Formats: sequence, structure tokens, C-alpha cells
Amino acid sequence: MSWRTAEQSEQSENRVKVVFIGGLGRSGTTLLERLLGQLPGVVPLGEITHLWERDLVGNEMCACGATFSHCEFWQRIGARAFGSWEDVDVERLNALKATVDRTRHIPALASKKLAPAQHQLVTEYAEYFEKIYTAAAKDTRAQVVVDSSKHASLAYCLRWSPKIDLRVMHVVRDSRGVAYSWTKQVRRPESPTGDQMTRYSPAKAAMLWNAQNAAFSLLARRGVPVRRVRYERIIQRPRRVIASLARFCGLDLVESDLNFIGDGWADLGPSHSAAGNPMRFTVGRIPIRPDEAWTEDLSDGTRRMVSTLTRPLLGRYGYLTEDEAPLEDPAREEVSARD
Repeated sequence: MSWRTAEQSEQSENRVKVVFIGGLGRSGTTLLERLLGQLPGVVPLGEITHLWERDLVGNEMCACGATFSHCEFWQRIGARAFGSWEDVDVERLNALKATVDRTRHIPALASKKLAPAQHQLVTEYAEYFEKIYTAAAKDTRAQVVVDSSKHASLAYCLRWSPKIDLRVMHVVRDSRGVAYSWTKQVRRPESPTGDQMTRYSPAKAAMLWNAQNAAFSLLARRGVPVRRVRYERIIQRPRRVIASLARFCGLDLVESDLNFIGDGWADLGPSHSAAGNPMRFTVGRIPIRPDEAWTEDLSDGTRRMVSTLTRPLLGRYGYLTEDEAPLEDPAREEVSARD
């Protein structure tokens, strides 16, 4: 039996460049996608991991305001990628997802080699996404496709595709702010039945925060270009951070390309984001300001509990004060977008 490595996958000459925005939800990933999506040569697609069930099956609303089946952009993408959306075997896709795209499968996906049978399943699954990325890049003539699916397990699957030039932006936010955000009720405007976004208890949010962020740190050690950026830095210096991340994407910008970002605001145009935070529907000028409600509204007991559960990575990411830092604080990696 011949085991396959990611490097042994026969690389395509014209790989599609994909920027995957990863991290736990409520960390600012949608804001980052919206800002990147204003750059020339970039097409933001939203959270493609949810496209199959929410849009293809559920016919939910695209960020442009049309339902998926009536969005001209997504109908063109379906025709170019698959011949027709009706030709997508959603049952097969869901079976593959259950088999390879789960957090529990990350240890196997992170290995340097995969058994032939597993390699075939992972690459088959990744091909569904690659076809969408390639179709969107060709349709819009974009240099970079942005997928804000967030899930680390999907990023690990995509690394095995020979047709994807994968780069990851790992977004981190203070775990206490993330845990507080997951307790809030947020309506999903794209849902015809008025569904609410998923909610987690602070303890569960803390454990998910640990798992997702640790997984992206490991991904960087598997040869995938990963740039970690803190949500708080995006808020403080959005223009500088976006300029740095554009270079990470391989984009050659001029200063005027960033004029949509001002002092404490950004101008957002329409998009065809397929799924994600309700912010994807916002068009026009938005304020860019820190969301620090958790510092006053999160109870002292809950804050201590989340801090304790996430302390090692909080220290590594620079979120702890000297009094809070563990005695043996792990070496801190660079957490802001490099200039």
C-alpha cells in the first residue's frame, strides 16, 4: 500500500489562489472578509461550507438580496462548476463531509501521509470546493478567492487538493469576548422562518476556541502559509492590517485601493456572500469600533472560568496582563499582521 503525502499530489499548473479565513465564529471573520472583498482582484464567497445545505437545498438568501436560486451570480457559478446545481450529489457530499470534515479527523488530516483510500475521499471532497473557487475566479477574473468558512477541519482537507493554492488567515479574538458573543441571540435574516444563530454556553465556547485556534497553529507547521491576525488589531488599524494582508495574498495594491477605509469607518459595496454573519448584508458606510460589551456584561465568575480554560493560548496570543499570565508562559508568536 502506497501512502500519499500532500507534496506528492500532482500540482496543477493553474491552481486557484484561495484565502481561507479561519477561527472560531464571533471573532471578526465576517468583518475581515468584507474588508478584503473591497480590494481589486478579490472575490469574497462567504462560508462555502454552509452553501450546500443552506443555499443549494434550503434556497436561503444571498448577500445581494436574491434567493440562491434567483441569484444570477450563483447560477453562473453552478453552471460553470458543475454544469448545473442539479448535478451536485448533495447526499454524496454530506457523506464525504461526515467522513473527513470533522474536528475529530484533524489529527489524521494533519499527518504527513494519508492512506490511499483516505486520500481519495479527502481529495474528492475538496474537489467540490475547488470547482466553486475556480468557477468564481474565472467568472469575476479575480486573482484571489476568499472563503470565510472558518472551520479548521475544512482547511486541512483543502491542503490536500492539488488544484488549490491555499493561504490561511487565522483570526483570533480574546476568548472572553468570543464566549460572551456566543451567548447573545442573533436572528438570521436570510432564514425564511426567522431562525436564530447558534448559541453556546461560555464553557463550550471556551473549549471550541481552544480546539479551533490550536488546530490552525498546527496547520502552519504542515507547510500551509498561515497569517495570524488579531481582531483587536483589525479594529485599531484596519487600513494598515488590510494592506499587510493584501501582500500576504500576493496582491499588488496602490494607496488609493485602500481609500474605502477611513478613520473609524469603511465603505462596503454589495457582494454575493453565500452564508455567514448577518453583517454580510450591510452595504454602505459602517463604523469600525471595538465591541467591548463583554468587559462590563460578562460576570466575574464566567470571566474567570473562561480565562482559566483558555489561559495557555490567551497568553500566547498576548491577551493576558502580567498578573494574569501563567508562570511558564509559552513563547509568544507574532500575532499582528506584519508590515
